[in-house]
Amino acid sequence: MHLWIGVILHGLVVEAISYNLPDIDNFWHSQTPIILLGRRLPLHIIFLYSVFLYTASNTAKRFKLPLWSEPFAVGLIVVLIDIPYDVTSVRFLHWSWHDTDPSIRDRHYHVPWNSYYFHATFAASFTFWFHGTRKLFTKSSNKWTSDKSFLKETLCTVLSSLLGMPGGVLLFLPIYHPLHDNFNVHTEVCFFLLFAVFLVLAWSGERASRPTITFKSKADCLFLPYLMVYYSVFLAMALIGDPSKEVSIGLHEQIGPCDEMVPITSALGQTLYKRRYLCLEDNDETYFGWDCLPGGKAPKPFSHWYTACGTELKNRVEYIVVNLTICIVAFGVFVNAFLLSNGKSDQESITTKKVKKN
Repeated sequence: MHLWIGVILHGLVVEAISYNLPDIDNFWHSQTPIILLGRRLPLHIIFLYSVFLYTASNTAKRFKLPLWSEPFAVGLIVVLIDIPYDVTSVRFLHWSWHDTDPSIRDRHYHVPWNSYYFHATFAASFTFWFHGTRKLFTKSSNKWTSDKSFLKETLCTVLSSLLGMPGGVLLFLPIYHPLHDNFNVHTEVCFFLLFAVFLVLAWSGERASRPTITFKSKADCLFLPYLMVYYSVFLAMALIGDPSKEVSIGLHEQIGPCDEMVPITSALGQTLYKRRYLCLEDNDETYFGWDCLPGGKAPKPFSHWYTACGTELKNRVEYIVVNLTICIVAFGVFVNAFLLSNGKSDQESITTKKVKKN
């Protein structure tokens, strides 16, 4: 329960700060019936953090990884869960991105590569702080058993939710900012370098763990069916969905002059620049347009609240293949984690030891 609450608080911290720091305020969610923080935060986005992080944590738990290795596995699994959501949902205008922000300019099916980098690093950071603070402040027998002190558990939960974002930002420093900002290396390359590092660390931890007989809990049986539904939804959207029928009315990047630039400061203190407004003259964001508006005319200059129209999938087969590929990888990871993994759960190990003593 503390993990789930910590994930929710972590999501609130990340979203709230993102909307209020101009340097990273570069995306706008579509409007929903329940939306918070000045019509910026749909309620479901907060719970989406638990879909990603809580599921990834419970999956990584099955691999019985050491504390130093588990955060990197969680980061990779979060990306694995996120990819179909990001790739598919942006085409259905669930959100829109800033057009010229240099940190999100490099895209993968209209999704910034930095979105995947963000999910991996922030998830790893939160996991590190969640288990690290509990090891430091609690007297729990292992990282998955609650301490008797509710106050200590609450302290660790709050600390991890607050430190998750700063820790994630720090993980941008050794790879992304030097390579991308100084040497103009494409963000895709930066991400796969991060991916390789995370994979080696996660795999090394898995190899270092001792194999034992696997016992399954009833709760584990729920994860596989719901993950099957999750991935099936996005595969179905790629198969039969029609994003050209989507209409998103709400806050988007403000429309305005093309020549007005604003500085943004990177985590290394460097000054980069982005356009202050969405430029209609050379807008290359092909995932939305104005065809659904009267006469196909764009909104008036300086509009911040306007209607964006979904566009047709140019290559549906490609989207299907991308989603299907992710489904195959996800199938291998989650089936191995929940059905074929080598490790008992911590609670099962404790129970087994007690039985042997008796």
